[in-house]
Amino acid sequence: MTPTAPPMKMAATPSPVRPASDTAPPATARPAPTTARSRPTQGHRRPGEGRTTAISIATVAVLFLLWWAAAALAWLPPLVLPSPASVWDAFVAAVKGQGQGGKPLLEHFLWSLGRVFGAFALACITAVPVGILMGVSRTLRGIFDPIIEFYRPLPPLAYLPLVIIWFGIEETSKVVLIYLACFAPLAVAARAGVRSVGSEQIDAILSLGANRWQVIRHVVLPAALPDILTGMRIAIGFGWTTLVAAEMVAATAGLGQLVLNASNFLRTDVVVMGILVIGVVALLFDLLMRRIEGWAVPWKGRM
Repeated sequence: MTPTAPPMKMAATPSPVRPASDTAPPATARPAPTTARSRPTQGHRRPGEGRTTAISIATVAVLFLLWWAAAALAWLPPLVLPSPASVWDAFVAAVKGQGQGGKPLLEHFLWSLGRVFGAFALACITAVPVGILMGVSRTLRGIFDPIIEFYRPLPPLAYLPLVIIWFGIEETSKVVLIYLACFAPLAVAARAGVRSVGSEQIDAILSLGANRWQVIRHVVLPAALPDILTGMRIAIGFGWTTLVAAEMVAATAGLGQLVLNASNFLRTDVVVMGILVIGVVALLFDLLMRRIEGWAVPWKGRM
């Protein structure tokens, strides 16, 4: 018998796949479960970041209350710590020109303001270029660095006699003394700003064909500007600190002279009043410099 071949099986024809829209209505989309990776993250705040206005106001209020309580409860005699009321009376009398010397407080203030800011302007014009040149030139750094580092730690009273001998007792000696106090921190800050420039920034602009002065103009100066502004804030503080020493010599007007003259007559209320005026003016200028710094270098602290 001839073997019978097995029956051939017909290949199953695949049924056409119908789209989901033909089979069932689409299910409502559900949001994917939030995992640790998909959860949106928020940037961490830097240490110390945030406004301090309320804290500062509360601190000043507490200090004022302690001052008032110490005077009201007679913890210290008025000669040592005058009351806020007596300091205010001294301020009103000084504004009216009823204090020592017969000159109003505004005249004292303008004399001191002219001396400090005149010397500060001269320091900015000269110290900032010197600091930048010290940062970009090895030769100039070797010339100016030992001079600045030698006299920078010296107190102004140490070289005040030399300044008087060299420049006399007129306004020049006072401006020079404040100028020297402002020069060193400005030059050091400008040099530090130049040294903080990244080498990759310089390489990038040099690859574009820039020369040495273009590198300084477009890379070094913008990078050093935050440190320069910080140096200006420090320098103006040194200027106000040196004001009293500068007005010790043959000064007939000025806040420092007002304080020194009042101390000779044990007028502690006038001394405290003069100190508060100097401190408030310095604080207002520092706040102004912070505003300028935030406008001129908005990238500071965000890199």
